[in-house]
Amino acid sequence: MTLDLAIRKAAQPHFHTLLLESPFHERLAALDKNNDWYGWAGHKAPHALDDEELEYFAIRSTAAVFDISPMTKYRITGPGAVAFLDRLTVRNVAKLGINRVHYTAWCDDHGHVLDDGTLFRLGESEFRLCCQERHLPWLLDSAEGFAVDIREETSEIAGLALQGPTSYAILKEAGFAGVEALKPFQIGGFAHEGGTVTISRTGFTGDLGYELFVPRALALSLWDRLFKAGKLLGIRAIGYTALNRARIEAGFIVANADFMTAEAALRGNRLRLPDEIGLDWMIDLEKPNFNGRRAILAARSRKTLKHILVGLEIEGNVPPEHALIYYNKRREVGIVTAAIWSPLAKRNIAIASLERPYGERIQDGLWVEIYALRELQYQKLMKRARIVPRPFVTLARRSANPPGLF
Repeated sequence: MTLDLAIRKAAQPHFHTLLLESPFHERLAALDKNNDWYGWAGHKAPHALDDEELEYFAIRSTAAVFDISPMTKYRITGPGAVAFLDRLTVRNVAKLGINRVHYTAWCDDHGHVLDDGTLFRLGESEFRLCCQERHLPWLLDSAEGFAVDIREETSEIAGLALQGPTSYAILKEAGFAGVEALKPFQIGGFAHEGGTVTISRTGFTGDLGYELFVPRALALSLWDRLFKAGKLLGIRAIGYTALNRARIEAGFIVANADFMTAEAALRGNRLRLPDEIGLDWMIDLEKPNFNGRRAILAARSRKTLKHILVGLEIEGNVPPEHALIYYNKRREVGIVTAAIWSPLAKRNIAIASLERPYGERIQDGLWVEIYALRELQYQKLMKRARIVPRPFVTLARRSANPPGLF
């Protein structure tokens, strides 16, 4: 065998596994009727398993289960964990209590957002950071000088999002005693098959919901426990299409969809400061220095913020996905980053990135350019848009304490 042939043979096996399967793939594949998969962080994930309309209404009417195992997860531990995370992220980690979660973001030295995610405080010096992109080299470089250990645990920890009005009833039926005591953004540990399932009252739907994390070996037994308990409570597995609808209604943003992360952006004008994507509220300027602090303050003081992220309501019922936005039908001033016709709000809604001062001081005169396919021919539609608050839908059950059984 020649050296060249030996190299080619050694390089071939990775083509047999283009995408990894999540710990729940066996159960997802058994329910799949569409064979409509996509790649999420190197994993195989479903757009929709069955009817995407029914999957969406499971979120809003009963309970939906979404596999979040591919979400990047880092375990950060050690006596310097709090100081490190305070230096890394824009929020004050010292204010995050044990068994609590908060939504946060982190920036490069120029103040541009690298990613957003959720930070779980599992102990005095033990954290789990969940996010969209992989950042291990950045985290390790940033940890220089801190007494902290960082490791990726994405493949070790399986995760499920259980969302919808009957989600608490399912957990109660499944025997997770005490789960009713969990307040929004609180974490609890519960026994499962000789191990522990970590349950947090969090989610990405704006509805009553929970996220459950277990070691990979306990994944399928957790799935079966939930589906057995939810048989009469409308439990349904869903794909990303349904989840995306719900998150837009809730006004939540997605990295590299509603904004480009600093490491993924190829063009300088695609970079965004936290203030330019609606994350200014989370920046704590009273805590010690953090990555990007000086740049963020400089942009504020010089009034050089160039963009703003807004919610839009558009006339008509054609979602303006990735449509251009104009001022007085002439000047291009922004783009729609996410849009749907909302079944719950009964209106055409969108998240959009606009150039300042449009969307800030100038809020009237906005038009969206939509190309709608009508019998094999595109029809150009110019529809009025007005800026509205996010979230587009607010559900009292999301924060009800204790949660209702519905």
